[in-house]
Amino acid sequence: MRLLAGCELSIETEASGAVQAMLRPRSGGVRWRVNDRDGFDPVHAFAEYTDGFGNRCQRFTLPEGLTRLQVQSVVDTAPDLPVAPMAPANDPAALPAETLQFLLPSRYCPSDRAPMWQRALSVVGDATPGYAQAEAIRAWIHTHLAYRYGTSDSSTDAQQTLEQGAGVCRDFAHVGITLCRALDIPARMVVGWLHDLKPMDLHAWFEAYLGDTWYAFDATQAAPRGGRVVIAHGRDAADVAFLTSYRPLRTLSIRVWTDIDGDAHAD
Repeated sequence: MRLLAGCELSIETEASGAVQAMLRPRSGGVRWRVNDRDGFDPVHAFAEYTDGFGNRCQRFTLPEGLTRLQVQSVVDTAPDLPVAPMAPANDPAALPAETLQFLLPSRYCPSDRAPMWQRALSVVGDATPGYAQAEAIRAWIHTHLAYRYGTSDSSTDAQQTLEQGAGVCRDFAHVGITLCRALDIPARMVVGWLHDLKPMDLHAWFEAYLGDTWYAFDATQAAPRGGRVVIAHGRDAADVAFLTSYRPLRTLSIRVWTDIDGDAHAD
């Protein structure tokens, strides 16, 4: 499935300041528009680099005032989400070296805390180690946690989300990652866009390494859904922030779109 996908942010700053962003898909070309003009002006000092997770990152300077930033890309994405109910768990000794960091606790995923291990065991029950356990975790989150705005903030970790019983996509992903890691299943956070998400917005889910590949799990959805445009992945939200500012700024609006076959446009 080919999508014309993108997002637009309106950002207001009181003083010029440096920004780091993850706003373009990991694959495919991209078109930038800044204040309704193609590309960045020299004043923005725009540059791109690839981080340690293979994500495409942008660095630029926002001048004082209002900036309207738009990124758009044509992306080929799978219409269906791969599932593998029989995919086994891996003994940590046999895991590829690059997956080991996704077994460790991280800022928002305190998988080494005893309550997280106990919760993971109770959630998966007698599910077969591997994909069945990760799916049991996804289904439990979908059933037992309420999707609710305003119950979490940028400091909320997975244990706090479980205690509150509610959160948003970022929080659901953190819980899934934490419970998987507590069972020695490598898990990572993924951010991007989901086609036909309602309401349309930036989105997050988690992936678990099972058998010999990564599989996606989205606890905000009742069933597997394809049409995912991956922007970045990392250990948790700290690694995959869409926008990081070193000076105060206000995000006034965010708009996201994913149009099939590129028939529609962003304007």
